[in-house]
Amino acid sequence: MRCCDVEALWDEMREGVEPRREHVLAHLRRCRTCQELYAQFEGVAYCLSCLPIVEPPNSLVPRILEHIKTVRATYLKPDALARVTSPLGSLLVAWREARITFLGIERGDFEAECAHIERRLRRPIVAAEPPEWVIKAVRNWFRTWQIDPQFVDISNLTEFERAALSKAAEIPPGEVRSYGWIAREIGHPHAARAVGQAMARNPVALFFPCHRVVATNGELHNYGYGVEIKARILRMEGYVKT
Repeated sequence: MRCCDVEALWDEMREGVEPRREHVLAHLRRCRTCQELYAQFEGVAYCLSCLPIVEPPNSLVPRILEHIKTVRATYLKPDALARVTSPLGSLLVAWREARITFLGIERGDFEAECAHIERRLRRPIVAAEPPEWVIKAVRNWFRTWQIDPQFVDISNLTEFERAALSKAAEIPPGEVRSYGWIAREIGHPHAARAVGQAMARNPVALFFPCHRVVATNGELHNYGYGVEIKARILRMEGYVKT
């Protein structure tokens, strides 16, 4: 079962908006789908509450704390961010180690965009000069309209999002496919809307070509940088709408 309102609420939470308790309760009172899910999980919670309490071994807490320390050290290490010129204008490219973690078209408010990138990656970024391999990766994409996946890191996305974006990368340059096509190809035939959300959350635009994903009727539908930019990129790739 799915609930579009809850999916929208989840999108807001991912962007840092904290829902108010009364809104959640009001939705629960009127949504039968969520009521049924709540009843199921309430039953699971009750069963778990009936289990006997087991004391953890003394060695567990130090191991957990050490793991958290290691994860935090890795997680909070900032990504580098730089401007790279392109035929579409200035691009913002973030990377860590030898893989690109974010790519987007600069829209003018650099500080706001940096804050958006940090929220998207869930870790800090620091300004840097782009290394030659980053510049070369961008130039090669505008020459071949493809990217070697080894240069891109989308490991912070969900399994479903990674599958959807990876399938989008299989669409040949100059061609388009529908959200429903991707949903079917990745084994979730009824998840076209979720595919659309995965495209909207794409942190590496262009390289994972969400611009090649359109509505079932061929309409370009939405694009984070505007439908006009989506149409322009497709024209650059040689797409002709039939």
